[in-house]
Parts: sequence; structure tokens; C-alpha cells
Amino acid sequence: MNFFEHQAAARRSSTRMIVLFALAVLGIVVAVDVAVVVLFGGMRGAGASGGSMVGLLVFATLATVAVIGLGSLYRLASLRGGGETVALQMGGSEVPEDTSDPQLRRLRNVVEEIAIASGVPAPKLYVMEHESAINAFAAGYSPSDAAVAVTRGALERLNRDELQGVIAHEFSHILNGDMRLNIRLMGVLFGIMMLSIIGQRVLIYGRAGRSREGQAVLIVALVAMIVGGIGLFFGRMIKAGVSRQREMLADASAVQFTRQTIGLAGALKKIGGLHEGSQLSDKGKAEEVSHMLFGEGVAFSSLFATHPPLIERIRKLDPLFNPQQLQELSRRWSVAPPNGLQEDIAMGFAAAQSSSRTSSKPPPLPAAMHSLDITPPMVAAQVATPAQDDYCRAHSLVETLTPELRALARQRDQAMPLLLALLLDDGQKIAGKQRIEITSRMGEAIARQATELRQQQLQALHPMLRLPLAALIFPVLRMRPRPQLETFLDTVEAVVHADGQVSLFEYCLARLLQVQLRESLDPARYARFGRRKPGNVKNEFAILLAVVAQAGHADPAEAQRAYLAGLQRVLPRDHMPYAPPGYGVQALDEVWEPLDALDPLAKQVMVEAITAAVSHDGRVSVAEAELLRTICGVLHCPLPAMLDRG
Repeated sequence: MNFFEHQAAARRSSTRMIVLFALAVLGIVVAVDVAVVVLFGGMRGAGASGGSMVGLLVFATLATVAVIGLGSLYRLASLRGGGETVALQMGGSEVPEDTSDPQLRRLRNVVEEIAIASGVPAPKLYVMEHESAINAFAAGYSPSDAAVAVTRGALERLNRDELQGVIAHEFSHILNGDMRLNIRLMGVLFGIMMLSIIGQRVLIYGRAGRSREGQAVLIVALVAMIVGGIGLFFGRMIKAGVSRQREMLADASAVQFTRQTIGLAGALKKIGGLHEGSQLSDKGKAEEVSHMLFGEGVAFSSLFATHPPLIERIRKLDPLFNPQQLQELSRRWSVAPPNGLQEDIAMGFAAAQSSSRTSSKPPPLPAAMHSLDITPPMVAAQVATPAQDDYCRAHSLVETLTPELRALARQRDQAMPLLLALLLDDGQKIAGKQRIEITSRMGEAIARQATELRQQQLQALHPMLRLPLAALIFPVLRMRPRPQLETFLDTVEAVVHADGQVSLFEYCLARLLQVQLRESLDPARYARFGRRKPGNVKNEFAILLAVVAQAGHADPAEAQRAYLAGLQRVLPRDHMPYAPPGYGVQALDEVWEPLDALDPLAKQVMVEAITAAVSHDGRVSVAEAELLRTICGVLHCPLPAMLDRG
């Protein structure tokens, strides 16, 4: 499946989750009503009327539904902070941007390169320091607020290829909508298990009650805990049903990305061969997030397992694998546990990496007017589906950035000036107006820093490096307090529109920053699966394609042909005349939200339409490709760093 099919499948899984949740609630309500009839049925013999029993059943039903609903709403509200909230609740410690720990540095390098290859911001990184097992998870509502957490055991035991396989697996969950489904599942399941939790608490703290009323409360608590067992049963069934297939798809996506099975298979073999395996020490927390972990975090029976059997996962990657090999590995590792960094050295990776930093240079980037050979279906197939060559290019792009720029991108006090510098114009007149806007909102010091960075570091920056640089800066930027980010967003808007003459790329880059920051500030608000169809957003399509065509062609006749080429892809039966808006790129303000709400499969057609407009003349320059990547990024269809393959 490609990205759009994955998204559509995630939406169907979300619908299935709601249906299963409704069935679970129904089962719990029926069990509660049966318990009420059994416990209080004798009241009718003591003079109680049938009407009072009906009233009691209605009350019990409403109270049960209220407890479950309020429990789910409470848990979802506690998770509004997105991936960072889940990582901290699991005991994660944030990985510093400038860490010197070799294991953490290796982790950050792998994550940053995969993020650039995927076309998404680098997620926040956390380490579960007290977990010696091999495991990891990705959490969040969207790539903008994603967090990836790994155990210290994974850092210590896995070599770089294996760590890359695990991180690629987690990036699949980030890109394909699984995170959004998983974090909502946490809230839903908490509500289902509320009765069991309440019953347990009352039994724990209510043992001293010996009066008749106290005994009645304890009986009700015991019944609540027993009935809550139904919720626990349904909860585990829902997790198993939703998670198991998506874990296999994530394995397949990781292999497609890395183009090798050795790393991911090696990580799974180490889980099977080491005593610690993948099971986390805190069973309570592991139970809640078991459906989003890389490996089984809790020992469930096969009926409730959230992951396919370990042997099955390994054999999918290594068909010749013999399960008896795990016994041999277990004996060997019980004497000398594997050390990931030492394995890197033995494989020559560390030496090669050191050599590349000191002696060799990354290959030169193509000229801005270099023509790329791409087609609309080819570009749509690459959305959120990076391949091994994308990873290699991402590594080259990171190495092409100067050491000074890479260092600046990781400094919190430089993040805002550096991003503003990306938006500054090279002309003194426009840059002067932009500097005034920055000074009036953020102060002279920030304005001076941005100007100096533009002149000293960014003036000759290759167009292909702007988005990768922004991807490195973004996770550092979103650590700033909300009031500062709100001021920064206002400043970005003012800088872009300082003179009313804004290029399409500058506008889209600024818009991309706005989208990512808004989503990171309030992740739950922007989490959704789109449902609109192309026929419902005809005018928005016409505006976007007209602006793209006009921006790429000085000749109005050529621009019209580009517009029609795109329109034919998305609305072949509709006649929408070419009418570029008089106020240029600012017309796009009204199209982003409706187009972003398109059904996943409709978004695939949209990407093909934009590509057709850009490539209608058979020539796509690097600058045009970067424009295409930026527009798709705004619409949550991330593209890799280079669109041609090979």
C-alpha cells in the first residue's frame, strides 16, 4: 500500500475501533443491568414495584455510560499535549540537541536523516533510561508533534543498521496515521476499563468498612471490578484487532525504506535471544501503550497479543530463519551480551563514518535549473514512502550543510533568527522592511541576528537545503514557550507580507512553518482524517492550480496550458476557466483548510494534479521540485528530498 491507501486503511480502522467501542460499552451495560437485577431483584418481593426496578435499571445504564464516557474524555484531555505527553508519562528523558553521548548522538543522527528523507520535521526524542529491554514507540497526533522514545536497552544492544530498522518502523507509524489512531485508542480503552479501576480502588481503600452499608459498598465494588473485567477483555481485543496488522505493515514499510532486511530482522532476533526481550518493567504503563510499541511490551496470550508472533515477523524478513537459532543466540548472549557500538566498529561503520567527515565530501547538489525526470503517478507514489536512495541523499544533504549551520540549527537561542533568515529577501529594500517588522515584534537583537545569518550563512544556500534545514530547526524551535511561539508566528506572517510582493515558495515555506507550529501547540485540535471529495472543493482546486501555473510561467498561454493539465487530472469533467486571482499567492489562504480535509485517496489525485501543472512542459527544475515539496508539505503529503529515483 502507498501512503494514501495506508491513510484510508487507518481511517477504516478508526471507524472499526468506534464500532468495537460501542459493542464493548453495550456488553458492559448489559452486564451491569444483569448484576442490578440479581442484587436488587429481591426488592420486588419486599414490596418494591416493577417501576422502581425499571428506574433503577435506567439509572444504572446511564451511570455506566457516563462513567465510561467521562473516563474516555478525561484520558483524551490528558493526552492533548500529543507525543511529548505520552513519552513523559512513560518515564522518557529528553535527548539533548547537543548531546555528546555516543549512543544518543547515533540515535539523533539516524532520526534526523530519516526525517529529511521522509520530508517531515524531526520528532522529539526520548530515552526510557530504566528499561533494559529492546523496545520503542512513536506517539502523537501528527508528524508536527510526534515523539519517538526508545529504551536504553535498544541503544545499548542494537547496532546502527538494527537501530535504523527500528526507527524506520516507527516512522512508518508517524507517516501513515497510525499514531493518531493509537493515541485515541488509549483514551477509548481507559474509559472501557473505568469500572474495573473504580472497583479496585474501592476494594483497596474500603476494607475497613464492617457496617451493613460498608459491606454493600464493597459488594458493589466487587461487582464493578468483575464487570470491569468485560471491559478489560474488550479492550485487549480491540488493541489486538487494530494493532496486529498495522505492525506487519510497519515492518514492510521499514524494509521498503531501508531496502535491507538485515537490520530489522537483527533487532527482532535480539529481542528473541536476550533474556530481557522487549517486555517493559512497568507493567501498568506497558499495558496502556502495548499497542504502539515496537515489540510486545506485556506477555499476553496469543488471543490478546498486540503484535504478530516474533518468529512470524522474523520469517517475513528472513525466510530461511530457523527458530532453533534463537536458542544458540540466547546461550551466546547470556555469556557476552551484544554491544551495538562495538558491532558498528567491527562492521567498519564507525571508521567509515569518521573517514567521511574528515576526508571525503558529499556529492555536489544539482543546479537549480537542472531538469528532473518525474511524472504525476511517480511523485504520488513517493509521498511519505521514502526508499533507500532517499536515505542516502538525506545523509548527503546533512553533510552538505556546513558544520556551522548544523550547530546553529541545534541551538535554542538561534532557532528563531535562523528560520527568519530563511525568509529574508536578498534585496536591501525589501529586507529593510522585513527587518523593521521583526524589530517591532521581537526586538532589535533578533532582527540583527537574522540579518547576519542571512548574509553570512544563507545567501548562497542551495534551494534543496532550505527544507532540510527547516526540518532540523523545527524540533528545537517548538521547545520554546507558547507566548514566544505565538509572537514568532505573527512575525513570520509580517515578514512574508512586508511589501505585498511574495514569491510562491516564500509564501508556502512560511505557511508550512505556521502549520507545523500551530499543530505542535495544540496537537489534538488538528488531528483528523479528511472526508471531502474533489467535487466539493472545485473552486479551491482552481485557485491553487492557477496560482501554481502563474508562478511557474511568465507566458500567460503557457500558464493556461499548465493549469489545464493539472485540472484534467483532478476534475476531468468540469470546465473551470483559467482565472488567476488578482491578489496572487495570498489567495491561497482560503484553500489550504478545505484541500487538507480531502479524503486520503482524493489527496493522491490532488498531488498528481499539482505535479501535472508543474511538469506539463516535460521539464521540472530543482526549484520547481522544491516548490512542489513545500506545497505538499503544507497539505500533509510529505515528499522526500529528491523526487527523481536512482
